[in-house]
Formats: sequence, structure tokens, C-alpha cells
Amino acid sequence: MMTPSSTLVRLLRFGFLAVGAAIILFPYVFMISASLKPPEDVFSASLSLWPEHFSAYENYSKALTRIPMVRILLNGALVCTAIVVFQILFALPAAYALAKLRFPGRGVLFGLVMLGLLVPIHAISIPLYAAAQISGLLNTLAVLVIPFTLSVFAMFLFRQFIKAMPDELIHAARMDGLSEAAIVWRIILPNAWPAASAFAIFSVVAHWNDLYWPLITISKTQLATPPLGLLFFRSAEVGDDYGALMAATLIVTLPLVLFFLFAQKLFIEGVTMTGLKG
Repeated sequence: MMTPSSTLVRLLRFGFLAVGAAIILFPYVFMISASLKPPEDVFSASLSLWPEHFSAYENYSKALTRIPMVRILLNGALVCTAIVVFQILFALPAAYALAKLRFPGRGVLFGLVMLGLLVPIHAISIPLYAAAQISGLLNTLAVLVIPFTLSVFAMFLFRQFIKAMPDELIHAARMDGLSEAAIVWRIILPNAWPAASAFAIFSVVAHWNDLYWPLITISKTQLATPPLGLLFFRSAEVGDDYGALMAATLIVTLPLVLFFLFAQKLFIEGVTMTGLKG
């Protein structure tokens, strides 16, 4: 039975979370509101969220026609999917080796993985750009995928998850005649699916929103990813048509929001099952 003090604590907790959610969601709500307004009403003195004059058709028409929006969204989906697939393909065997195999230098290699977590893409962007230019990969979708196919964060995350798996499961698979590669893909991957799902969400969010690397390697609108497409959209505008810009931004962010809402259960499960393991 709940006491008055526990009820008060729950109400205060709920109120605190509600205020925090309102603060976080307000920019998104304002973006939706601005996408429905004509340019002169976006920053009116009243700042009303409910439009006095609707201009949704004009704004969304501009967002879909000024730039090849569908192509840009497909570019983002293709790039993010390719990156996630290659990252899991390379990181899972490495994480299995670091977690379950015994070999000289394993601790040093894991230390290098931890060190790699501290190196941002900006620190190595110049040599990566030079390599892409020499190999002729500039202005291709491949240049957006190849530099990110190896993820030290994925190695760390999978290693933490695999390390907590019982060794008896691995020994039983070996006794059944499975090779180490077969163990990785037939035993480890199905059991590590929560961690893979959590990492996939991290990866998709990061690379869908990435502007820095596409900005310096892509100059063609047809090859733009969603954030770069927004930059091209604004460049194509005459003046600052914020209503149309907010409409384009909403179109770009909506797939990511829907993706996270669809996969949030797997994300929470993967984080809780992975984050506290040594």
C-alpha cells in the first residue's frame, strides 16, 4: 500500500520528468509548427505554436522539389545500412577473440581498442581525405562508408557482452566440431543480438546526422546525405524561407525518430545487458 510520502515522491518524480521531456521536445514541436506557417509568421511577435495562416502545402512542396529529397533519404538509408553491416561483420569476430581466446598481446590489443575510442574522425580527416582523393573515391557513396567500416566502439561493446557469456557454451560448440568462425556466426551472433541492436541504433543515429565528413567529400546534390541535403536546400533558397526549411528538416528527421521508436525496446535491452559487464 502506498503511503502519502511515497505518493508525493512519485508525483515529484513524474513532474520533474515531464518538465524535462517538455524542454527536450519543445524544439521539435516548434519545428513542426514552423513547417506549417508562411515565412512572415515563423518569428512573429506572438510566437504562437498554432499557425494563424497555414502554408503547409507550399512549404512541403518546396522541401520535396527544391532538392531530390527521396534520393537523399535513400542515400542516407543506404550509407547507414552499409556501415552497420560492415561494422558488425568486422567487429564481432574481433570482439570474440578479445573476450574468449587466449593469445599473447590480447591485453595490449584491447588497450589499443580503448585508445581508439579517444580518437575522433576530425583528427584523422586530412589523411582520410587524401587517401580518398588518391583512390578516386571523392563524390561517391563509397567514401561515406569505407572510413567507418571498422568501429572500435562496436568492438568494445561486443567484447563486454561476449565476455559475460558462459565459457561452457563455447566449449560445447567446439566439442560439436564447430570452427571458431562458425561459433562466431552461429552461436555468438544470435546470443549477442541485443548488443548488436543497441549498437545499430547508435551507429545509424550517428551517421544519419553526420555532416562533417559528407561536407568535405561530397559536392553533388544527388549523392548528398540528409544533413548535407538540408545544407544544399538552404543554399537553393532565395532568402531564408524558414517554413520550407523546417519542413525539409522534419522530413529528414522523421525516419530517424520512427526508427528509434520502433527499436527502443531492443535498444534498452541491449544497453542494460551490455553496459555493466566487465
